[in-house]
Amino acid sequence: MFKDQRVAVLADVQNMFYSAKNIYYDSRLDYDKLLATVLGGRQLVRAIAYLVETEEVDQSGFKYLLKTFGWETRTKQLKIRPDGSTKGDWDMGIAIDAISIASKVDTLVLVSGDGDFTALVNHLKASGVRVEVYSFERNTAAELINSATEYYPMDESILRRK
Repeated sequence: MFKDQRVAVLADVQNMFYSAKNIYYDSRLDYDKLLATVLGGRQLVRAIAYLVETEEVDQSGFKYLLKTFGWETRTKQLKIRPDGSTKGDWDMGIAIDAISIASKVDTLVLVSGDGDFTALVNHLKASGVRVEVYSFERNTAAELINSATEYYPMDESILRRK
C-alpha cells in the first residue's frame, strides 16, 4: 500500500453486524481494529459508520466508542411500514457520501458485502478512485468482490467477542 494515499472509510454497520452475527454468532466487529487494518498507515480523511436505530436498542455507548476510535456516525430510524415490514438501510446515503468524498481521496474503502453497491464501485473506479472492499466473504455478493479494485476478506481476527 502507498503510505501517502488519502483514504475515506465508509462502513455499513447494519450489514456488518448481521454478517458477523450470522457467521461468528456472539461476535461483533471491532471498529478500532478495522480502522487500523484498512488504513495500514495511510492518511485518514474521513471514517463514517452508518447506523440504523430503533427505540428498543440504546446505541449511545456504541456511538461513543466509535467516536473515540475516530469514526463519524450517521444514524437514521428504522422505518416500519403499514404492513408491519421494516426498512432500514443506508445504501443511498452511503452512495451519495462516497460520490461526494471521491474527489478528495485516492482510495475509498467500503466495508460492506451488499451487492447493491456494485454500480457505485464501478462509478467510483471510472472516476479514478481506487475502491477497496472489506467484508466477510461468505456474506458478500460475488459481483461486489469482482467490481472492487481490491477485495479484502475479513475473518475473526477483526472481531471482539461479546
